[in-house]
Amino acid sequence: MNSSLAELFGRISQGVYVVGVAAGERRNAFTAAWVMQTSFDPPMVALSINPAHSSFQLLEQGRNFTVNVLADDQLGLAAHFGKPASADKLAGQAWRPAPGGAPILRDALAWLDCRLDAVVNSGDHRLVTGVATGGSIQRPDSQPLLYRDTGALDGSAALYPAAFPAP
Repeated sequence: MNSSLAELFGRISQGVYVVGVAAGERRNAFTAAWVMQTSFDPPMVALSINPAHSSFQLLEQGRNFTVNVLADDQLGLAAHFGKPASADKLAGQAWRPAPGGAPILRDALAWLDCRLDAVVNSGDHRLVTGVATGGSIQRPDSQPLLYRDTGALDGSAALYPAAFPAP
């Protein structure tokens, strides 16, 4: 059976998150699925972000970010923060600033406050690592939203090449 690359990569288990960024008084948040733990000591995470995204500039300038873990009943929130940054996506949302300044969503399942550690080129994205400096579980009885359960919400299937490159 020959699967599309979108189907194949869709089988890699990952959650859905809203990453918050801030630089001075400017704040933004965006939906991300490429987030993972990278270290126990110090506790660290990595995320992937398109450098053309307006949030990337805020992340580099502010040097802090939050990872808001979405619950399985928050698909609408994932869609909301997946919109282009032309609008103030935080308007009308319940949030507060983390100690580092980036937004914490009050209804998220859990959150981490992170200090930027490194940025590395990774194809058409940048891999960002951060040291977790704080965090909390806000909805202990909830289950995380999984990327596979979002369907075609983000339209990413069109971004994959048609096939693997020839060997």
